[in-house]
Amino acid sequence: MRKRLGLAGRLFSVCSVSLGVMVVVLSFQAGSAAQTDSPKTYPALPSETPIEFKTAMGSFDYDRRDVMIPMRDGVKLRTIIFVPRGAKGAPILLTRTPYDANELTSHIHSSHLGPILYGYDNATDVIVEGGYIRVVQDIRGKYGSEGDYVMNRPLRGPQNPTPVDHSTDTYDTIDWLVKNIPESNGKVGILGISYDGFLPLMALVNPHPALKVSVPMNPMVDGWMGDDWFHNGAFRQQNMGYILEQEATRKNDEKWWSGYLDDYDLYMNAGSAGELGRSHGMEQVGFWRKILEHPSYDAFWQDQAVDKILAAQPLKVPVMLVHSLWDQEDIYGAIAVYKAIKPKDVNNDKVFLVLGPWHHGQEIEDVSALGPIRFSSDTGLYFRQHILRPFLDRYLKDGALPADVPPVSAFTTGANEWQRLPVWPAGCPRGCSVRPTPLYLTAGLKLSFERPKASDSPFEEYVSDPSKPVPYRARPIQPMGYTDGLTWSQWLVDDQREQSGRPDVEVFMSDVMKTPMKISGQPVANLVASTSGTDSDWVVKVIDVYPDEVAGQPAMGDYQLMVSADIFRGRYREGFESAKAIAAGQPLLYRFQLPTANHVFLPGHKIMVQIQSSWFPLYDRNPQTFVPNIFWAKPTDYKKAVQRIYHEPGHASYVELPVVVNQ
Repeated sequence: MRKRLGLAGRLFSVCSVSLGVMVVVLSFQAGSAAQTDSPKTYPALPSETPIEFKTAMGSFDYDRRDVMIPMRDGVKLRTIIFVPRGAKGAPILLTRTPYDANELTSHIHSSHLGPILYGYDNATDVIVEGGYIRVVQDIRGKYGSEGDYVMNRPLRGPQNPTPVDHSTDTYDTIDWLVKNIPESNGKVGILGISYDGFLPLMALVNPHPALKVSVPMNPMVDGWMGDDWFHNGAFRQQNMGYILEQEATRKNDEKWWSGYLDDYDLYMNAGSAGELGRSHGMEQVGFWRKILEHPSYDAFWQDQAVDKILAAQPLKVPVMLVHSLWDQEDIYGAIAVYKAIKPKDVNNDKVFLVLGPWHHGQEIEDVSALGPIRFSSDTGLYFRQHILRPFLDRYLKDGALPADVPPVSAFTTGANEWQRLPVWPAGCPRGCSVRPTPLYLTAGLKLSFERPKASDSPFEEYVSDPSKPVPYRARPIQPMGYTDGLTWSQWLVDDQREQSGRPDVEVFMSDVMKTPMKISGQPVANLVASTSGTDSDWVVKVIDVYPDEVAGQPAMGDYQLMVSADIFRGRYREGFESAKAIAAGQPLLYRFQLPTANHVFLPGHKIMVQIQSSWFPLYDRNPQTFVPNIFWAKPTDYKKAVQRIYHEPGHASYVELPVVVNQ
């Protein structure tokens, strides 16, 4: 019968067969999907892995709770809570972080709280011995937390049109903690280092009533003026790897790559920072695009400057600002905030400052030395046991006695001693003052407290060549980082002898000190200089030169230790908001503050001032030809320039030192 089918019948038959095939295929695909979604099990040989494993914590000295805390916009933040076994009426110490709460609380696998916390970002002895409930939370958009990540998320306002920021997230977190941890006494302190130190500052905006104390350590405060991204307009290009890794993925899975042993070669061969970013695909990263769009100190940066924000806020919560004198990452922030909020502290009992002889975040470690510099004691331990712990106990523990913590605790480098001061800068507890004192650059490459003479030569001269920029440390230059073998954290105490021997570094030296001289505060560079180009960078370094031989420390003989140093991008001489070309060949004044110092130049030592026009590859090269945006400078824009440092009456260059004198 089928042989007699007409055309319509044959088509129906073919369609029927095709439909049957499709049904079989779809059934097979559905079966495959079902097998993928529900893996096949074999009852005769069952899996040995449980659906959910629960850690047996009966012998642990802590209880670990991993929770998702809801914010006011519905986003949930992963929060890890450690309650000491048997705790009752215990205060809470909170850290909020973009660096993985789980990793920061799992430094090793142990049944004891101390070992799992020991490391960044935990003042372990204070936490454990103080019986504190420890809470570490992933901020929104990072690791186990929901939501979107924005670098240093701005407060609600011009730069953040959403209803949430770090202030609201902290408020909502604290509100949940005090309501859901029955072992707590309802009092919370927040502390942290670096980015984790920026977040305790954000908590001071509309603080929760249960927040009793904030301890920002080495905080990121103003990324353009002098913290992570720029210093006085010069871009900190070695931070590009951090930006990429922090923003490319939620869990920092994407890694910065180099292909060079020496970072000097990596950044030189790229040309400009913009081109290096393009070669690494960084245009995909939102914060990098913002940096490219805002090379000057415009509203984007000014609106986010935390010191300016807090200056406009009421002072409700006691704050301890912790500053490292050799902070290689955030040397600007803590002092800037102190200046901004100290005037509000009318009773001198809410704003505290600590200055220690540390690199960035070193205060939670054993700090008897930094690189080759010895301090005669464990300064980190002293800080934690005699300053931080009693300060936290005072505000967080029920029935605690008033703490004997001075408004300012300052370690004096050189003399290697702690001082208790009423305010900063003070120089000494009583009977002295800080006097701004010009240390003049004079003829013959000398430093003198006497003004230059009319009969002296008017200037010193050197050639700055962008094709051979001055390395900021000895080559090969390592990348940023804290892994084994990297010495990034020590570069501010590197010996400066290699730089002082270069023809493109001008070196001025004092006579040998016969009596000790202490400086307390911020030196100020007053540089009268000219360039044959139309743009220029100026680096000024104040250096303590050790005697030719040092007993017991032969490596310190003639050591050149930076005490305070920074860079200034010349295009911002007339104002940071917009860049302007420099008038070629004209002596012009460049005045800018250097980082805070608290140092004694001892007898037998000398003072040195180095001046140069590049600090590479830490900072991007100035082409020395004015271009609208240095991120996109072309190879032909980079040109040699003749730089002159003037030291004549009417054009005197000097560094204003904050010298401590007896009243």
